[in-house]
Amino acid sequence: MSLLGAIEAGGTKFVVAVADVADPEQVLHRESFPTEDGTRTLEKVITFFDQFTDIAAIGIAAFGPIDVKPNSPTYGYVLDTPKRGWSGFDFLGTMKAWRDIPYYWTTDVNGAGWAEYKTGAAKDVENVVYLTIGTGVGAGIITNGELLTGYSHPEAGHIMMQKHPDDVYEGLCPFHGNRCLEGLTAGPAIEARWGMSAKEIPDDHPAWKMEAFYLAQAAMTFTATLRPDMIVFGGGVPHREVLLPMVRESFAEQMNNYLAVPDLDTYIQPVKNGDNAGILGCFYLAKTLI
Repeated sequence: MSLLGAIEAGGTKFVVAVADVADPEQVLHRESFPTEDGTRTLEKVITFFDQFTDIAAIGIAAFGPIDVKPNSPTYGYVLDTPKRGWSGFDFLGTMKAWRDIPYYWTTDVNGAGWAEYKTGAAKDVENVVYLTIGTGVGAGIITNGELLTGYSHPEAGHIMMQKHPDDVYEGLCPFHGNRCLEGLTAGPAIEARWGMSAKEIPDDHPAWKMEAFYLAQAAMTFTATLRPDMIVFGGGVPHREVLLPMVRESFAEQMNNYLAVPDLDTYIQPVKNGDNAGILGCFYLAKTLI
């Protein structure tokens, strides 16, 4: 049996898995472990894949920023990141030194976004913005059926935001403080602002309207600049069912009837593949290489 490999490389944990090439949706083996520094974490990754001799290709969806330009001298590296032990780490080179097979190298949000495009919420459209709101904030953007890239991958978690008039929080982002989307809306920012995690905050707490204001503002920016068919929200924070209806309501208010968009229940949707989106996306991307 020929296998596909998947590495969902998150800042908090890594998930590794294999699936049959003929049926990527059926995960055959899967493990997860906390993210340590680059060297120790990849030792665990390689130990997992050492069990399998017939891997045809591996998809890697990694936290960023990462170098995705094939002609760059640091292609395959993790770039400057607050995650200790990862800045300047040659992720892809380490894997190639272990086994020289095809690897699809991209961001964690691109992996999850690709899964939503293939079999999830966005499977019937060609243009989608996938936003993940969790430990960090990022976007996987698919335009005309292709992952969007330019000089590098999008870092949409760091778009500038207009502060909510009632928000006095100083922000989480070490680069932009309280001026960017991640600094204001990521899970750790919610907990620091309110003294409770997103899981603990009651449905009727004002935290959700404030979070919705920022996420709707981001959705408005991406709507105006990219004109997608759909915006899909993933990550731990949107697991709270109270949030997305508020995002749709705030989006309508902030757009103020500018630009025609589909029905908001269709246009702004939750992830359909759940916590499997990243792994599935890695499998689908790996399969494009064989």
